[in-house]
Amino acid sequence: MTADRAEIFGGVDTPEHTHVAAVIDSVGRLLGSAGFDADASGYEQLLDWMGSFGALVRVGVEGTGSYGAGLARCLAAAGVEVVEVNRPNRQTRRRGKTDTVDAEAAARAALCGDATAEPKSGDGCVEAIRMLGVARRCAVKARTQAANQISGLIVTAPEHLKDRLKGLNTNASVEVCARRRPESSPDSVTVAAKTALRSLARRHQALTAETSHLDAELRNLCEQANPALLGAVGVGPEVAAALLVTAGDNPHRMHSEASFAALRAASPVEASSDAVTRHRLNRGGDRNANNALWRIAHTRLRCDERTIAYAQRRRADGKTRPEIIRCLKRYIAREVYRLLTDPPETPDRAHLRRRRLDAGLTIVAVAAVLNTAPARISELDRGIYHNRELAERYQRHITEITT
Repeated sequence: MTADRAEIFGGVDTPEHTHVAAVIDSVGRLLGSAGFDADASGYEQLLDWMGSFGALVRVGVEGTGSYGAGLARCLAAAGVEVVEVNRPNRQTRRRGKTDTVDAEAAARAALCGDATAEPKSGDGCVEAIRMLGVARRCAVKARTQAANQISGLIVTAPEHLKDRLKGLNTNASVEVCARRRPESSPDSVTVAAKTALRSLARRHQALTAETSHLDAELRNLCEQANPALLGAVGVGPEVAAALLVTAGDNPHRMHSEASFAALRAASPVEASSDAVTRHRLNRGGDRNANNALWRIAHTRLRCDERTIAYAQRRRADGKTRPEIIRCLKRYIAREVYRLLTDPPETPDRAHLRRRRLDAGLTIVAVAAVLNTAPARISELDRGIYHNRELAERYQRHITEITT
């Protein structure tokens, strides 16, 4: 191999405005470092500069989920292998910290194999779900804040106004306060209380409408990204969105269901001592995804017969409720991993509805055969409710009728 085409490895530290890159050779010698603007033109210049030293094998990039996201996409589009580099250990910074030092450390992590994680591609439907999820969480938080402020104002409002709103729940209070009209009164406190309550109530209504709109958009995107996941028992649009965002648009970057479980804090952690051998809950990993697994587990404990029977059996074995939840989350993580990496075909709801109508079957008749509520079949037809097992039984029933 000629010297000018020797294998090289790159590392990039990604501050907001200027990305600093470093290049080392296959034995770890620093060949050069430079800074580039954090924009499309700067990414191209960085790539050309690295390529001038030799054959670029791998690049370690810090912050691929934030300031380094654009660079990671540019490098991946150019066919360069990109690995995600975590922030350097504090012990390695005892002699000081600069962007150049961090970039060199990222290059060495890419060379020696300390950094192996493939970053999220961030260029598909799941990235759109992540962005809408950010907006939804913000709207829900603001709506909760408005509701709390309404409750606080009612407590300190004048007595005649407080009596009118006493005993009403949040939605009823919002409805009454939103209908208040500005009025003139010698009592400035009463006028101010009515004006403030009206403003907060209308804000609450606007945020409720915004949340409903975002929920509908998220449901459509989740159905487009992975209908099999959305149809699993206990998985709704919000839970599916959290699981999809953690996996990213390229879920195959997770090489095993064990690594997937560890990422979601569902892997067992040893907590044994002396003659006691046991495991405890994992408190690390992605907490949003962990909460999604927790919600699935609790939903199935209420309505899924297999999960209820499993919990009863483990309780008879002496397991505590937290231990049962840990076991359930591990099983659910295994199921979700298969749905994300190798999703099965799911019946198309629009196709099912057309076949039902062509066969002359009513919703009530289908629901009676499938032993479910007619509302569930109606919601399944309209895409409001997702249940893969019910949809498959629905399809089999129609097939038996029409053949």
